[in-house]
Amino acid sequence: MASRLEVQVGRPWTGLGGAYARGEPNALRWYAGNWQDPDAWRTRAREVAECFTPDARARSVELLDAPARATREKLRRVAAGDGFMVSTGQQPGLFTGPGYTLLKALSTVALARWLEGLLAVPVVPVFWVASEDHDWAEVDHVDLVGADNELHRVSLPEPAGAGAQPLHRLPLGTGVESALDEFAGLLPQTEFTSEYLDVLRETWRPGVTINDGVRTTLGSLLGDHGVAFLDAADPVLKRRSVPVLEAELRGAGAHEAGLAARGAELHASGWPLQVPILEEGVNLFVEGPAGRERLYRNGEVFRLRKSDTPLPMDDLFARLRSEPSTISPNVLLRPVVEASVLPTLGFVTGPGETAYHAQLAPLFASHATPQPLVFPRFSVTLVEGKVAKALDNLDLDVASLAHPVHELMARLAREEMPEPVTRALAELRTALDRGTAELVEASRPVDPTLAGPVSHARSVTLAALRGTERKILQAVKRRNETRLRQLEKARVHLFPRGAPQERVTSPLYYLVRYGPSLLEELLEHFARNLPAPGPADYVASSATPE
Repeated sequence: MASRLEVQVGRPWTGLGGAYARGEPNALRWYAGNWQDPDAWRTRAREVAECFTPDARARSVELLDAPARATREKLRRVAAGDGFMVSTGQQPGLFTGPGYTLLKALSTVALARWLEGLLAVPVVPVFWVASEDHDWAEVDHVDLVGADNELHRVSLPEPAGAGAQPLHRLPLGTGVESALDEFAGLLPQTEFTSEYLDVLRETWRPGVTINDGVRTTLGSLLGDHGVAFLDAADPVLKRRSVPVLEAELRGAGAHEAGLAARGAELHASGWPLQVPILEEGVNLFVEGPAGRERLYRNGEVFRLRKSDTPLPMDDLFARLRSEPSTISPNVLLRPVVEASVLPTLGFVTGPGETAYHAQLAPLFASHATPQPLVFPRFSVTLVEGKVAKALDNLDLDVASLAHPVHELMARLAREEMPEPVTRALAELRTALDRGTAELVEASRPVDPTLAGPVSHARSVTLAALRGTERKILQAVKRRNETRLRQLEKARVHLFPRGAPQERVTSPLYYLVRYGPSLLEELLEHFARNLPAPGPADYVASSATPE
């Protein structure tokens, strides 16, 4: 496969998430430990072993759906006190959404394998399906590049309640069948196409939810790689989460103050907040008259943000006990919930998530829950042979495609500019600069103020010259349409809509093109980009209380 597909692995992130991923000390101080330090993971393992009783471990395993028998066997060992979990989460998207969803799951598999070598105990990768989210517009579509080298978007029709109700309450209608037919028509036809389309057709049917579809599809793709799944809306999980949500209600004011203070410290150190701390905002959503609404404090009474419905604290406690599915954590509280119910060593996060995890220390402390380590997921760019050839012809690399397309086109046009034209333009500018300087000097004895008009004349002439150069460049572009088409092809595959490939296009295009072995190849690349684990010196049985 290496000759047909180049796999570029890295973390080209900016901001706090990027600084943490690179291990910069000014970023590491905001986290529970350094993800590159094996001793930090050993310490976290001992911490989890002390916190999770055998009964708590057994209850955590009951929450998970494990498609493969080998994974279920690992979970039995975890329940017995001999192992841990690492997790990632993502809101579900149509046909699994953009590539980063799959990359997060695969990064979690790679981390689990690495930790098994480090700790010599089972470590199960867990994918948390964020089915309580309610942003329909973010998940109702999938993008992929068709055989015509154009980017296409396949979308679902909007069901009743879209954008207000959580995703797990929105069963799909017959439009999902039309969307799947359209998606199938855009996929390349290979020996693997039928295999993956069969998976999709068995899963994405009227009556299922997007989270059902994602969980089942990823289970088919990744079950044999040891992934277990947990749905955020699972009724058993919702009941287990009640103590954390009750504590959040009781301490809402103090928690807000702690998060605000942490945010002020981050800001003072030059790091912007990924998640703003809203005044009187509670880290909970409640299903109310306007759908899933953010909860706010108003003295001793809470209120829902959109509908302005008042909710006394006693009513909220009663609802938590009778209808826990109607109250859910926000993005800041969700990691606390997860760490309270799963023996998790670490979270696998994207760049934005990595940044906001730096805000969470006071919230974990308020809930008396030790904070897991943060592992920045791998970023991947897949460069097909035809795209690599286009880049070679253009003398560009992948990173250069991040620049705006008009800049790239102008650069290519300048490179194609006939040398005599380039030389003549340069000579004209040089002559203009020299002549202007001579004229200013010659006119100084006549009237020193003439320097201003002469300089103005130079500026007007340079502007006219730039306009002439633009017209020449446009003419060159028209004559060189082949190279421009190559640029457009490379960009639509690698930086569609000006964003990295993994944030836009479906990974199923590449799975159909290169088959299931692509997943294992990615895991091999990830393994080569992990630190050396060192000796396996953790002993689970001595740290697990009876």
